[in-house]
Amino acid sequence: MSSFISNVSAMNKKKLQKLAESLSKTAKHFNKHEVHCLIKLFNVLMGEQSEQRPKNGLDRSKFRNILHNTFGMTDDMIMDRVFRAFDKDNDSYVSIAEWIGGLSVFLRGTLDEKIKYCFEVYDLNGDGYISREEMFHMLKNSLIKQPTEEDPDEGVKDLVELTLKKMDHDHDGRLSYTDFDKAVRDENLLLEAFGPCLPDAKSTLAFESQVFQENNEL
Repeated sequence: MSSFISNVSAMNKKKLQKLAESLSKTAKHFNKHEVHCLIKLFNVLMGEQSEQRPKNGLDRSKFRNILHNTFGMTDDMIMDRVFRAFDKDNDSYVSIAEWIGGLSVFLRGTLDEKIKYCFEVYDLNGDGYISREEMFHMLKNSLIKQPTEEDPDEGVKDLVELTLKKMDHDHDGRLSYTDFDKAVRDENLLLEAFGPCLPDAKSTLAFESQVFQENNEL
């Protein structure tokens, strides 16, 4: 991120402004200046990728580095799922449009948008439900293992059952989008029940401050 301010975009100013104007029409929560700044950051990040790789967008490795270094994410499974949530066309790259659209929800999304995004992250197999098995894998992955426990899996299974009891409103042993939506609206803390997949307020403020406020060269 430190090289962002000093780097000059590879795209010429006219082309950059045209792209910013186009993308700002579809970016719900960013103005034209902010879109412009995010495009410049995207170009810097693209330039840091290996020249050997095709330039279709940010690859999985680069994107995970951003999640880890900028937003403090550490859970490999969750970072992979966040990448997939951004990569709408599933081509293994985050394009410029996917970058702007994804960050719009990631940084400034409405509750509706964040519920949809988190459910997508947690629905590991994409079948429209968060199953017991999916909950188990995510919770086991994110919880700190206690060395004194004889069988930590039992503790995770108990937590899955407690979570289902609280969130599974139709009592079918899995969470539908409707179940998840209702549970989160009743108690907002359940939005990230299966692992942190959104940035905290401090990381968001630091990112926006560096990218938007310190880069005023339009």
